[in-house]
Amino acid sequence: MQTAYSKFNISESVSDIISALQSIIARSQVIIPVLETPYSRIPNTDRSTVGLEGQSVLNIIAEHQQQLDAVLCEISGLEAVMNNVKTLHQQVVEKKEKITVSMNLHKGLVSALWRLPTEVLSHIFSYCLPETRLLLSPSTLKAPMLLTRICRRWREVAVGTPDLWCRLYVEADDRDWERAAFCYDTWLKRSRGRPLSLALGRYHSAKLRSLLQPYITHITSLRVSVHSFQGESTQLFVTDLPALQELAILGMTKYDIPTIAQSISRLPSTIRSLKFIDMRPFFDIEPLSSFSPVWAHLTDIQIAVCHPNAVLHLLQLCPNLSSLTLRVAFDQTEPLESFTHTKLQSLRVLYDALLTRPLSDLLNALSLPNLRALEARRNGRNASWPHEDMKALLVRSKCSLETLTIGGRVTITDAQRAEYVILTPSLQVVVDHSSTYF
Repeated sequence: MQTAYSKFNISESVSDIISALQSIIARSQVIIPVLETPYSRIPNTDRSTVGLEGQSVLNIIAEHQQQLDAVLCEISGLEAVMNNVKTLHQQVVEKKEKITVSMNLHKGLVSALWRLPTEVLSHIFSYCLPETRLLLSPSTLKAPMLLTRICRRWREVAVGTPDLWCRLYVEADDRDWERAAFCYDTWLKRSRGRPLSLALGRYHSAKLRSLLQPYITHITSLRVSVHSFQGESTQLFVTDLPALQELAILGMTKYDIPTIAQSISRLPSTIRSLKFIDMRPFFDIEPLSSFSPVWAHLTDIQIAVCHPNAVLHLLQLCPNLSSLTLRVAFDQTEPLESFTHTKLQSLRVLYDALLTRPLSDLLNALSLPNLRALEARRNGRNASWPHEDMKALLVRSKCSLETLTIGGRVTITDAQRAEYVILTPSLQVVVDHSSTYF
């Protein structure tokens, strides 16, 4: 049995053992015995000579056997010593690791990081959240869950920082609903009444309503997937959210428009943003009208429309709109009437390769005195930029345009850039061919 004294001796004598081994090895030399005999040169097939002196050969074999036994014993001893050295080396490595852990722990006690005020540490934690527009499911590998696993103080600070727990993606099914519901409920309780941003995956009316009921008045941003309703009615429960400000819908088709319109038309007056994430379906004038009166409250919209005339109709329905991202599907067959929108500050337009004039038609019809950013992207084949129409918009609107972004397959010349700068000296023109989509 190894005693405390033997451990002390092992620990204290490692350097002595190393020195002794180095000294012994330096002085040691393996002496190879002389193995040549008068019979070494006789071929094995010539047995006539050996037969006369058989006893001498047997004596040589016996002597070599003794030498071999001695070498085998030396090898066995060296292997035993090497195993002991390996064991001792492992003990020393473990000793090093324990010292390192203890040292780092004590360094942490005097580190400025551990002495930061709770308010500062909470602010730092907010920058640790994943940088993504999509809401993420709870994961112990990402903040804020990861922050609770570092040490006791970090856990206390993270759990006590409500802003870390205000964004959540809910994805659950019947297989493990109880565990998932407990996790989601714990997460949401930590938000302590702060405004919540939620994204819903699979929607189960009874279970999900029960889970979210205590937090229903705090949900200000909601993203839902129509495809995830698993054949159930696509009736949204957004009308039950009195504080809702942002609604994003994914996977909607033209067949869902009547049902979804019934819910959206009853959205609370707090709603400010409505986005159809995948830019579908394409809305015409009549379906747009079915969403009233919600349009009057909106300041931010992402939508796909059938033709430029539907864009003008949408702008008429949205007097408070400041940001519009849209996709246009078809050319306009009839002339557009002029229209002025006084509050629109950002306009982003995506149009398909087969279209010839949707952007030109819009630029010629609109007057946007408050426009600050315009972005146009065309997917598919290359196309020239409607330069003269753009100049006319700037002159007509008398706006202080700050950024003009041209993307996708649209091209612009240096001379055209220069003309824009003459009209609006502070304008920044950006050409981005990296993507045909926003």
